[in-house]
This record gives sequence, C-alpha cells and structure tokens, in this order.
Amino acid sequence: MRKLSMALLAGVALVGCGGPEVPEQKTQSWEEFRASAINDEGDVYVVNGDEAVEGVEGLRAYYDNFVANGDVGATQDGLAVYYIGGDIKWSATAARNITYCVSSSSFGSRYSTVVTAMNNAAAAWEATANVNFVHSSSYDSNCTASQAGVVFDVRMTTTTSYVARAFFPNSSRSARNVLISTSAFSSTGSWTLTGVLRHELGHVLGFRHEHTRSTASGCYEDNQWRALTSTYDRASVMHYPQCNGTQTGDLVLTSLDKTGARALYP
Repeated sequence: MRKLSMALLAGVALVGCGGPEVPEQKTQSWEEFRASAINDEGDVYVVNGDEAVEGVEGLRAYYDNFVANGDVGATQDGLAVYYIGGDIKWSATAARNITYCVSSSSFGSRYSTVVTAMNNAAAAWEATANVNFVHSSSYDSNCTASQAGVVFDVRMTTTTSYVARAFFPNSSRSARNVLISTSAFSSTGSWTLTGVLRHELGHVLGFRHEHTRSTASGCYEDNQWRALTSTYDRASVMHYPQCNGTQTGDLVLTSLDKTGARALYP
C-alpha cells in the first residue's frame, strides 16, 4: 500500500496533470491485498497509508467493494467526503463536541509538543467549518482505545509502517485513534507535526484523500467519495505530494479545502 512514509515526507512529487482515464494496472488478488495492508494494534488494518479498517471481515469487505471491482469515481471535482450510500460524517451536534485525550504516558517528554500540535491542527478546521475539537485533558493519564469518556484517543506508536494514522466517523470506539509514530518527531522535511495532524483530522471529519479522485495521480484508491467543490485540488491538505501533487511546503488547508469543509459542515 502507499504509505505516509519518509519518502513522502521528503516531498517527492510526480510531474504533470491528467484526466479521468482508467488506470492500466492489474487488480490485486485478495491475498495480495491482505498481505499489503498494515496489521496495526488490536483488530485494525491500515489501508491507503493512514486509514483504519476494522478486522479481517472489514478488510475483506473493503476489498470486495472497492478494490476487486476496480470502479472509478464518477467525477473529478474538489475536496471529497467518504460516501457509502450517504456522507460519512458527524451529525451537526456531534461535530461541535469531538472530544479527545492525549496519552501523557505514551508520549512522555513529547506530550506538550503533541498537545500544542493537536490544538493548532484542530484550530485550522475549526476556523473554516462548523466543527469543534475538545481536548479532554482529565483523561490524558488514562488515554486508551477503551476510554469511553472521549470520542477518540491520541497515542504514540513505534511502528515504522506509517508516520500517523486516523479513522473515519463511522469507526467503532476501539478503532477511533489517532496514532503518531515516533518517526514523526524526527526529520520530516518541510512537514511539521501540526501539518501531519491537519491531514489526519481531515480523515476524522470524513474527508478522503484528494488524489483518489484522479486515476492520473497514480494513487487511485476507490470510488467511495462525493465531491464537495467544483475543482480538483492537487495542493490539498488531503493530497499526498508524491501522487502527482503540487504541495511543496507544510500540509495546510487550501482555499478549496476550506470551501469543501464548509459545504460539509455549514
């Protein structure tokens, strides 16, 4: 799978822009797809670099629905929300109270750095859409995947398979984690920890990778998305730079990202 890797963080980008032609690539078998997915903590698999799928059954359903049939998204328009018969997003009420904890024990001396980065990343989405992330610090000393006092937990992991990973609004509580690899605190090129978390919180709000809407990106994933604006944005905070993207600095919200976020959370 395409990983949010150190090669990506170095800002490697392809050249050019293309239309919606069907990619010339062999569809992975189920065995190949399962082997390429990252088996993360608990009963979670990570696909598309940083997106959580729950259990082998969930992974198989993802493969059957979105990989095996090779369907291509119907449009090439702007910021995309996860769509399975309807938008995968928070209700208006839930979107205003997305609580989280930051594990003080797993981050140790890096705890305050993560708290600040999460606050700043959340502020970027809060400034443009009707959403509100709430750091419930009283749970930080017991911030686990089973902590029922918050919507999601933020913890550190030692994996080298990704820099960070998140979840979508329809995930169960055990999979609602933002996990940050120790590698995120070393050299990440022009990306800051805040930038990485802006991207991950986009997933938390229901946004897909921007590049999945262009087969020319080389990083097409599946067709389960709905366009929120009229223009495909290769500089989007949700676009991997090495997938024919144009972003060369930190991961920040573009004007099109903001327009799309307001459309989903007015």
